[in-house]
Amino acid sequence: MSEASALPGAPRIGSPAGPATERATCVLAPNPSAMTLDGTNTWVLAEPGSDLAVVLDPGPDDETHLRHVADTVERSGRRVAYTLLSHGHQDHCGGAARFAELTGAPVRALDPRLRLGEEGLADGDVLTAGGLELRVVGTPGHTTDSLCFLLPADNALLTGDTVLGRGTTIIAHPDGRLGEYLASLRTLRRLTEEEGVRTVLPGHGPVLRDALGVIDYYLVHRAKRLAEVESAVENGYRTAPEIVAHVYADVDRAVWPAAELSVLAQLDHLRAHGLIPDGEDTP
Repeated sequence: MSEASALPGAPRIGSPAGPATERATCVLAPNPSAMTLDGTNTWVLAEPGSDLAVVLDPGPDDETHLRHVADTVERSGRRVAYTLLSHGHQDHCGGAARFAELTGAPVRALDPRLRLGEEGLADGDVLTAGGLELRVVGTPGHTTDSLCFLLPADNALLTGDTVLGRGTTIIAHPDGRLGEYLASLRTLRRLTEEEGVRTVLPGHGPVLRDALGVIDYYLVHRAKRLAEVESAVENGYRTAPEIVAHVYADVDRAVWPAAELSVLAQLDHLRAHGLIPDGEDTP
């Protein structure tokens, strides 16, 4: 067994850039960091032989990257039918308006403030373009407006920041909510089983070849972290920074500010379920 196959989700070795499935190609944005991993994965989706493409998450407002995405579509002999947004964080949607100028294609999102055009997105929508079919899956939790997209012809799931190719995502408190996130993971697990999903095409990090394995890992990880936060509160840790320093001591300090958001979301969840008293944390 290779080292990669032993990791959660069996990540594909190497950069996520390039073809991932028959219908999905990643154009990697040049914005690597502790939070964005290798950078933002912009996905170009198209049915073989079609002259239309769909772009998911054009990425940050980086002219070179946006032109690279547009050129990738053009070189394939296609044009962009529309652009989709998995959620409203700038590393995914910051370049959407400029990309719309470059391609003339509308931008569709759950949040009306991010749309450019008349049509939005909602859970259960079935999208088509040149024979390509995508199904919209509402997955709030990382953010309120987070969406995933099922690509049934490739047995693949595009997950934005709901499931990453490496590590785990944050709950972006106060917009993100842990209870909703856990419910979204269970939705994805059920969908994965029912639809035979094998591949995860994440918003950051490598392609994953074991969808069920990574979702199960996320569910176990979230339960473990929640128990650790509850234990920390019981042992006298009160503020989010104190809890992060205790619970996330083995995690890169560069992500501690983001971990504080997840801790605040976990504290809200624990209070809502009566597991800790009100007022236990001071951000």
